[in-house]
Amino acid sequence: MDPTGLDLADLGAVQEEAVRADRELLNLGKTDGLWSGDPWKAWVTDGPDGTGRTILTVELTTG
Repeated sequence: MDPTGLDLADLGAVQEEAVRADRELLNLGKTDGLWSGDPWKAWVTDGPDGTGRTILTVELTTG
């Protein structure tokens, strides 16, 4: 959850930031043992702390 969030110009910018942030989380999860190999899902909403409408859902897998 992100209490502050980011204001981004358009859906393309939202997608780019989501992929960048999720890639970072996935890499951290691999190095600290958090990643178990099961898929993760990340939701991007238009409000802080996961509130508001879901704008984008990203599923992360190692395959």
